[in-house]
Order: sequence, then C-alpha cells, then structure tokens
Amino acid sequence: LPMRRSSLFNRTRYSPSHDLPVTMSLLSSLNQITPSLYLGNAHAAGNRSLVLAKGITCIVNASLEVVNPPWSGVEAVRVPVADLPHARLSDHFDAVADRIHQVGMRSGRTLVHCVAGVSRSASLCMAYLMKYERISLLEAHRWVKSRRPIVRPNAGFWRQLMEYEHQLFGKNSVKMVSSPMGVVPDIYDRPANGANHYWVS
Repeated sequence: LPMRRSSLFNRTRYSPSHDLPVTMSLLSSLNQITPSLYLGNAHAAGNRSLVLAKGITCIVNASLEVVNPPWSGVEAVRVPVADLPHARLSDHFDAVADRIHQVGMRSGRTLVHCVAGVSRSASLCMAYLMKYERISLLEAHRWVKSRRPIVRPNAGFWRQLMEYEHQLFGKNSVKMVSSPMGVVPDIYDRPANGANHYWVS
C-alpha cells in the first residue's frame, strides 16, 4: 500500500502545537502518541494507578530488565530485546504493531515501554505508525518526538526501522550519514518542524 498522510495529523487535539508544556515529570511519565497508544518508561508502567487512570488495557514491555506486573484486566506482552545496536528488535515490529492495532479496534489502549522510554519502545511506536498510519519513518519520528522529546533510538534500531520502511513502501525517507558521533540518521540534521519530507532512492 502507498504511503499516505494519516488523518492522525489532522486531529486538532492531537496536534503537537496544542501540547501542554513539556516538563521533566511529563517526560518521566506516559506520553500519548495516538488516541490508543502511550509511550513511557518502566517506572510509569509500574504505577498501577497511573496505568488505570489512562485507560490502558495492554502493556508491551520491550526489555530484558523489567518484570511485567501481575495485574488482572491488563494484557502483558513481552518483547525481550536488549538496547543494543545488533539486537533484532525488528523481529517484533509486525507483531507489536498488530497488537496495538487490535487493542485499539477493541477501544482499548496500549502502553509500550522499555526502561527509559527512549530507544526500544520508541522504535516500536514508530514502526506501528508506519504500518497502520501509513506515514514515512521521517514523519513517524517527528510525531513521536513531538510527543516525547527524549526519544532517540540507537543506530542499529534506526537501520532496522529503515529496512522496515523500505519493506512497507519500497523507498526510504531517512538515510544514515557519518558524523563526529559516528554513523547517525540524517534526520538529526533536518529542521525539527519541517512540513515536507523527501524520499531517498
């Protein structure tokens, strides 16, 4: 299927420009990515009152370090992957995206977390947006970062996301480039609020 501009970006109440001011407490808590998807860290995921208050019915734990809380009424999905560039997070892209979609179709909400809510869980959220919102990797990153500014997948996960984007759309919107910090996605050199994107052949 071709990439399209998702209706998600046309919903005023989920527009980044209408966000509340970002605070450290917000960053350490849960951030809403879509009406049915939250991204956060392990501490927030272990806060039963917070999870229930957000209406979360499924928790995807993308870590080796954190134990799933034994809560009734909340599905628990484990993605046992280390936050290392060679770890095969992409093996779980489809399954996690499908689960998030299924939960949303049942009017539920999914929380995806790792330890810090920066690399593994952010990558899974971006994969979901590409598959089900049909947006480019560049746009998926911009959207997730607008909701949770601390996200920063490791270089290996970026490569896997690029492979997934090419698998979905047959082309890429991001490429890896050399920098003083090593090989990084060129997305970090682009304007944060750019309206347009380009595909890399």
